[in-house]
Amino acid sequence: MPEIFLSLDLIKAAVTEYAERFSSPEPELLKAIAAETKVEHPHYHMLSGHLQGRFLAMVSRLMKPDYILEIGSFTGYSALCLAEGLSANGQLHTIELRPADAATARKNFNLSPNSQQLILHEGEASQIIPGLPFEWDLVFIDADKTAYLNYYGLVLPRLRKGGLIIADNVLFHGEVLAASLKGKNAKAIQAFNEFVEKDDRVEKVLVTLRDGLLLVQKK
Repeated sequence: MPEIFLSLDLIKAAVTEYAERFSSPEPELLKAIAAETKVEHPHYHMLSGHLQGRFLAMVSRLMKPDYILEIGSFTGYSALCLAEGLSANGQLHTIELRPADAATARKNFNLSPNSQQLILHEGEASQIIPGLPFEWDLVFIDADKTAYLNYYGLVLPRLRKGGLIIADNVLFHGEVLAASLKGKNAKAIQAFNEFVEKDDRVEKVLVTLRDGLLLVQKK
């Protein structure tokens, strides 16, 4: 396999811009969060952004979930997208390790009309997940790449039949396409992808949106 150019966005910018043009616009709160993150956060590229955000929101609206779990809150953008589809009495539980990002996400949640449905947990996801007594309808994994397999093992037994896991960054900047995997994150993502590929408990499709989303539905 030939070596390739590696970048976060494997899709050409012009294609993404065209797709955004013909997709619903970001709500004003999300647009403001994206702008602030870009200015204030050194890792602003981690934010889901317009197109992926609208994708997450649409999936959630189609599912009308009662319980959503997000692993990796960052500044709260993706959680607010996912919350758009919550049922009237539904809850979204999101977990963030970094105190500064958790504080920013909490601030942003307080600006949302869905704030009472958003519960933020601060700490290690692997320790928090077992203590959440819910059957999940929708799970979004976007945290420590080396722990994806662990998170998957924790959430799949608690995912309802027909429920959906969405794992982000499964192309990992294109590094998984290289002839020889070098970084620990790329190796971990490749191992995760290969595990899910062979898991007959689920249906799966890898969507080439931004840095890759793996959709995994429990049979």
